[in-house]
Amino acid sequence: MKQYAAKDIRNIVLAGHSGAGKTSLAEAMLYLAGMTDRLGNTADGNTALDFDPEEIKRKTSVSTAAAPLVWKDTKINIIDTPGLFDFAGGVCEGMRAAAAAIIPVSARDGVAVGTEKAFKAACDSNVGVFFFISKLEAENANFSKTLQALNDNFGSKICPLIVPCENGTYANLIENKGYTFNKGKATEVAMPKIAEYDDFMMTINEAVAETDEALMEKYFEGEPFTEAELAAGFSKGVKSGEIYPVLCGDSRSLAGIELLLNTIKALSPKASDRTEIATDKDGNEIELTTDPDAPVAAIVFKTVADPFVGKLSYFKVVSGTMKPDTQLNNSRTGSAERIGKLLIPVGKKQEDTQFVVAGDIGAVAKLANTMTGDTLSAQSRPVTLRPVNFPHPTLSMAVKPKSKGDIEKISTGLNRLSEEDPTISIENNAETKQLVLSGLGEQHLDVICSKLRSKFGVDMSLEAPKVPYRETIRKKGKVQGRHKKQSGGHGQFGDVWIEFEPCDADDLVFDEKVFGGSVPKNFFPAVEKGLRDAIQSGVLAGYPMVGLHATLVDGSYHPVDSSEMSFKMAASLAYKAGIPQAGPVILEPIGNLKAYVPDSNMGDIIGDVNKRRGRVLGMNPQEGGYQEVVADVPMAEMADFTNSLRQITQGRGSFSLTFERYEEAPGNVAQKVIEDAKNASED
Repeated sequence: MKQYAAKDIRNIVLAGHSGAGKTSLAEAMLYLAGMTDRLGNTADGNTALDFDPEEIKRKTSVSTAAAPLVWKDTKINIIDTPGLFDFAGGVCEGMRAAAAAIIPVSARDGVAVGTEKAFKAACDSNVGVFFFISKLEAENANFSKTLQALNDNFGSKICPLIVPCENGTYANLIENKGYTFNKGKATEVAMPKIAEYDDFMMTINEAVAETDEALMEKYFEGEPFTEAELAAGFSKGVKSGEIYPVLCGDSRSLAGIELLLNTIKALSPKASDRTEIATDKDGNEIELTTDPDAPVAAIVFKTVADPFVGKLSYFKVVSGTMKPDTQLNNSRTGSAERIGKLLIPVGKKQEDTQFVVAGDIGAVAKLANTMTGDTLSAQSRPVTLRPVNFPHPTLSMAVKPKSKGDIEKISTGLNRLSEEDPTISIENNAETKQLVLSGLGEQHLDVICSKLRSKFGVDMSLEAPKVPYRETIRKKGKVQGRHKKQSGGHGQFGDVWIEFEPCDADDLVFDEKVFGGSVPKNFFPAVEKGLRDAIQSGVLAGYPMVGLHATLVDGSYHPVDSSEMSFKMAASLAYKAGIPQAGPVILEPIGNLKAYVPDSNMGDIIGDVNKRRGRVLGMNPQEGGYQEVVADVPMAEMADFTNSLRQITQGRGSFSLTFERYEEAPGNVAQKVIEDAKNASED
């Protein structure tokens, strides 16, 4: 593909609700621009950007994909992102590389939660926003109703630019021209009469006037704007976030797609317009421009892990020109990475390229220590760019291998998959002896399992992870532990009296108050070691013992038969005899929950928290009609909270859950924990 300067590059991310038509829109744009020779369909599994086997099987996007097209001497890099909430990491990747977002909104289904989330992600990433009312030729499609919903949800910055008219014509309100389409090609026709034309133009004129003082003055003087002034005002307003243009069309028939491509070329921010703030090695902020002759600085926004090809890193060059066979600095590791052959991602394929200029997107294979979010920069000017901000995993499940001996293969495969998906977390829990996989939801984890099977040839299932309970005591007691064993030669003898009492500690607190040398000092460490070994398994359900204060108060020894091992055994016997008499109880982990939910859902969320034995501590108003619900909740009750929150809030809610402390479990809960432990030991 021909090389383009930053002023002729547009980086566009497609984001929005699942099923709104993002991939279909990308397919239509690529086809109309001549990048593909057929118009693919997601239902048939033959689109250019939904090429992953999981996407073909599920008929929906599960990962980010990119492809360029050329339209009227302008290179447009399209980044298609998933709409399902379980794959929100892909939206974060796309937003990091883009200068503008196109958010398709179905003319049949209207504004949905995914529309709101995509809009917020675009605003948080400081990229321009276009709305595209899609599926206009679908049954029950309603442009006016959808436009009104956009106004209701996103305010006065919504500006219709392309509107549908009677007899299949479309009007470009800035150009004051009408168009009809045949196989996607636009033919100019007489400007049709539009019932709401005056209202539309008032909205446009007011929005454009807000972008410039001179235009504002002209507006108040009642002078009409020229087409050039309207276009310039729109372009400036998109870049500054003051205008959200609304376009429309239908990807199946290609109606409106040519107008969309023309609009991207004319109004979308140029790659040369975008500057970024980086941090140098001394922590100072510096502004980077898209100067192709400056030292290189690039952000890795996506990684693809392939067991055969290796790792493929997608990057956007922020400054300078990326060339092969150069050494760049990785700001996270501080080490050098050698850049090999450079590639241009074109869906599932890659094209070789000699260099990638500032503002453009490329890929490079087999970078040893580079991850998504890393900055690669010239060694003459090492800098760190803003990373990709991913959501934290919220749903955790324990891995259960289908075949014994596969756990190492599973662990290796999952770690490789986590390289391409930072929203995956893998933890080898030494206490529960489980490998715990965490992600953004059930579909996310299901896709991970499927990819593990197809890419790495290993199978597994998932189950609820074990809860790391604890045990402690509530009373004080004093017991004897006596170990005596006689055999040929030296025997074994250790005798201790130990007082056990509860204390506020996360471990064992050991003291000694021995008088008269009844237990020699050199055996004190052996007594403590015996107790520390013993507390690893509680007497009720085998969970570790905490909050235990043990004091060695008396005992006896044999000058020949006593040894460290003997006193370790005596301490262990004292533990086994004394703890059952000291009121042992089960402790459960308590987490601090912060749930962010719309005002209208607060009552339902509080009810859900109460059902989980949670204690609501307070509610804090947030921006945008949201509330923060703060509560303490038993961790054992929170395994499926992700699903409940998503269902209650229709996907609008989010939460964080962090371990806070241990508390005594209620009697019925403790009894079940004990019974489960007993059944597990019998199995």
